[in-house]
Amino acid sequence: MSLLSDHIIPGDSGKIFTTNASEEKDLKRIKRVVMAVEGVHDVLIVKEVFPREFIVHTRKLVAISDIENAVKLTGFHVIPKGIFTWQSQEPK
Repeated sequence: MSLLSDHIIPGDSGKIFTTNASEEKDLKRIKRVVMAVEGVHDVLIVKEVFPREFIVHTRKLVAISDIENAVKLTGFHVIPKGIFTWQSQEPK
């Protein structure tokens, strides 16, 4: 475990998560609870891939466990992807 693997670093790259939610209403609910986490600046949903992904951008250092715990309240789960953006399946 390290700073990079346990936290979302502020900046343009953000952190990519996959989720078991697939319906639009569930993805919007996940976005709403993640946006409520202190320090989160933006959440972008990537609908073009399966399983669904979202990218979290922050204004300060945010623990990945804070994001995971917030999403668990919705009944869904999230898994962080690789540390660097090129490890993503994000559409080009």
